[in-house]
Amino acid sequence: MSISPKEPDTPKTSRRLAFLESISPEYLENLHEQFENDPESVAPDWAFFFELVDTAEEVAHTGSESPAPTESNETSAKYSQIALELRVHELIEAYRMRGHLLAKIDPLGLYEPPIDPHLDLNLFGLDNIPDGTKFQVAKEIGLPSSSLKTIVEHLKATYSNFIGVEFHFIRDEELRSWLMERIETNHNQTNFNSEQKIRILKHLFRASIFESFLQNNYTGQKRFSLEGSESLIPALKQVINACADLGAKEIVIGMAHRGRLNVLANVMEKPYQEIFKEFEGAELPELAEATGDVKYHQGYSSDAESSNGQKVHLSLAPNPSHLEWVNPVVEGVTRAKQDTKYSGDRKKVVPILIHGDAAIIGQGVVPETLNLANLNGYRTGGTIHIVINNQIGFTTLPHASRSSLYCTDHAKAFGAPIFHVNGDHVEDVVHAIGLACEFRMKFGRDAFVDIWSYRKYGHNEGDEPRFTQPVMYKVIEQHPSPLEIYIKRLTEDPNVSQDEVDKFSKGFKEELDRKRAEIKDSPRILKADMFRGLWQGFELSSEPKMIAPVDTSVKEADFEKVIECIHHIPSDVSPLPKFKKMLELRKKKILENDEIDWAVGEQLAFGSLILENFPVRLSGQDSIRGTFSQRHAAMRDIQTGTRYYFLHHLDPNAAKFYVYDSPLSEAAVLGFDYGYSVAQPKSLVLWEAQFGDFANSAQVIIDQFFVSAESKWYRMSGLSLLLPHGYEGQGPEHSSARLERFLQMAAQNNIQVCYPTTPAQYSHLLRRQVHRKFRKPLIVMAPKSPLRMPEVVSKKADFLNGHFHNMLIDRPKNKPKRVILCSGKIYWDLAREAKAKKIWDEITIVRLEQIYPLDKQQLLDLKKEYPDSGWFWVQEEPKNMGAWSFIKLNLLELDIPINYVGRLATASTATGSHLKHEREQRQLTEEGLGL
Repeated sequence: MSISPKEPDTPKTSRRLAFLESISPEYLENLHEQFENDPESVAPDWAFFFELVDTAEEVAHTGSESPAPTESNETSAKYSQIALELRVHELIEAYRMRGHLLAKIDPLGLYEPPIDPHLDLNLFGLDNIPDGTKFQVAKEIGLPSSSLKTIVEHLKATYSNFIGVEFHFIRDEELRSWLMERIETNHNQTNFNSEQKIRILKHLFRASIFESFLQNNYTGQKRFSLEGSESLIPALKQVINACADLGAKEIVIGMAHRGRLNVLANVMEKPYQEIFKEFEGAELPELAEATGDVKYHQGYSSDAESSNGQKVHLSLAPNPSHLEWVNPVVEGVTRAKQDTKYSGDRKKVVPILIHGDAAIIGQGVVPETLNLANLNGYRTGGTIHIVINNQIGFTTLPHASRSSLYCTDHAKAFGAPIFHVNGDHVEDVVHAIGLACEFRMKFGRDAFVDIWSYRKYGHNEGDEPRFTQPVMYKVIEQHPSPLEIYIKRLTEDPNVSQDEVDKFSKGFKEELDRKRAEIKDSPRILKADMFRGLWQGFELSSEPKMIAPVDTSVKEADFEKVIECIHHIPSDVSPLPKFKKMLELRKKKILENDEIDWAVGEQLAFGSLILENFPVRLSGQDSIRGTFSQRHAAMRDIQTGTRYYFLHHLDPNAAKFYVYDSPLSEAAVLGFDYGYSVAQPKSLVLWEAQFGDFANSAQVIIDQFFVSAESKWYRMSGLSLLLPHGYEGQGPEHSSARLERFLQMAAQNNIQVCYPTTPAQYSHLLRRQVHRKFRKPLIVMAPKSPLRMPEVVSKKADFLNGHFHNMLIDRPKNKPKRVILCSGKIYWDLAREAKAKKIWDEITIVRLEQIYPLDKQQLLDLKKEYPDSGWFWVQEEPKNMGAWSFIKLNLLELDIPINYVGRLATASTATGSHLKHEREQRQLTEEGLGL
């Protein structure tokens, strides 16, 4: 006899319970007895099944038409009841997985889920259950044995009210169980006391009245209002409370322009006067390079205190209009603070990213940044993501801007729980945020809170949204604000008086009026607070400072220590024989021939800096070994596969040396390392491209942060980019680091563009980055083939003495017929050919090691020295690329005539034909030498 949970001819049988149809009661009884003797002796699914059996004993004979109580019928009845229990359990699981599809998360009531949640009772065979039937499985959701109606009401209140939760895709059972327990406690709500409610109300008041004040006093000016999404402000206040109370000391925030002024005023507590100055017109800070930015792109930092008195430092990163591109920058800032100030404690600094619904799903930098979350070189212990979900992007509705159900669906790939919450229900918003914070602080994982709201005006306050969304805006016109909704709710609370509400509203309006009046007769000059915290002691740069030599000589004791360290293989490490031989040959060249190659010169820079207490961080694709198998910052043990990092064993008192292989991403990783450099000015921070032209994929970071942040936002960075560059016949995608683009962006002493040609020059250049009292981004055109050219070596004395030279000049014995200016690899081709043709003493070759800022005085002095020589600029790149246009303009200003030698202008950076490349290279070398 087979046991079926339903009549066999009924098509509603649950697929998960179908296995019962082919199993005899006798077998089940025997298996049950085995479970009772040893629960671990049966499979986990059977164990769960028999736990239900045991809890259901008291209702095993439920039903008015039970068969005669034979042993077989008793068993059948018992397992029929268990089958019903399992169906109810399936319903519970279904609500946990799909209850969010029924949640009332759209404040406008316009959203209809495009898919059926499949939560109807008939789908579970539960549509004809007698009212008096009680189910033991109700205990799983915190209820006593309960009726189906009670269970369903509880599930709807928990999973389908004003918060919809997605978490069942998380693979970690511990995380799922924790979330389930927290969600199912008190219907996924917090019972706020009167004091907490008043606090929430005041935050809403400040958010709403601030926006009204700006609208009334600065009508027509762009501000990218938060109206319709004001619950963001009490949400962020809850982040401060929850994280601070759980041990956080700092919070780093990244967001776009929507609502930014409100966050600056009411969360960051930037003085209202400073914000009003920007509306009324203010002078830029008294900095030579200041160009400034619009008010809704600016950053700020301040100290705050939680409601329980815990102090926390807040930082809001500046951001361009390129939505979401601040995300990796915030992660980098967070990681640097954790590493530098808190010994790697990820709980001490919490990153918060505030997204827009169209941008979070549309911008590829979002998943790139999410992918960093659990990687060793980039993890920050979890990010709290908040989405201001206006249900529109500029004029584009969700059905035209995403293929996914929700804008947050990226989160599922990375195992982050998602709380969708109705923004009109501010207590639910605060509850969801609090739960997300608790999850992050406990598990060190990302969490998402998707606040469904709306945008009161168009994309900006001067935009007419009814052109494209007339129906939506007809609803918005008649819709009460989150503040009005909450006031109405609270005035029904006997513990909250209307007088108290009115008094606070009036007081805050008067405060804003006073603050605005204060700036009427005061100087309207914006502040540039650049040198606080870790930046104390630094100073502004200037062109003379950027050109002046800096002593970067290495102590001989440090030199010897580094050389020994990077060639030492411990007895308990088994290297690849080929690698061991390479180290032995390299060390022999150093000791016997005084020949130090590029990779050793770099390790000398890194090692000497950490001995001087300057931390070093290098990351990039394949950076540990090096794209060209040149660096070998670590070696693999061929027996265990573990890595041995040479410089980690240099000295126990040395600063940290970090080197990481990055994911195959340029945008997120460069953004991260840029952020790291901003928050750690006393470190040498480097990002390395696999090939120089791959930096194209991070162009937004380069344009909006790397080259312009100091001018726009008064934020310095000392980040160094290592971009392999050189024409060697490898085709269009592996030749050019687009030197011309960096030179086109070079102005106001914003960056350094260098193309060093010797290991010692490169080493001094890296050391110079941290030995000056200011910080500037550095672009290095890094070598490829010169890494192994026998002539590209330096001597020990080159490291122990001197500094980086802006130019290297080969002077002949006699007056030269021509002065050849060049930069980088082409020098070695020219020198080799000149020596072969025995014309070395007839020419002067000037290597521009630093192209920007250009040492113009040195060029003028050279012109005086050789007034009658012909001047030629020789480059490998096509005429419309490389440094030619930059050099021509600068020498024209210096009244120095110069001729061009190089490839013709082309659309592509390089030829894909090796034969053509060789022919072009030979031709430009000979022409450059005048042969």
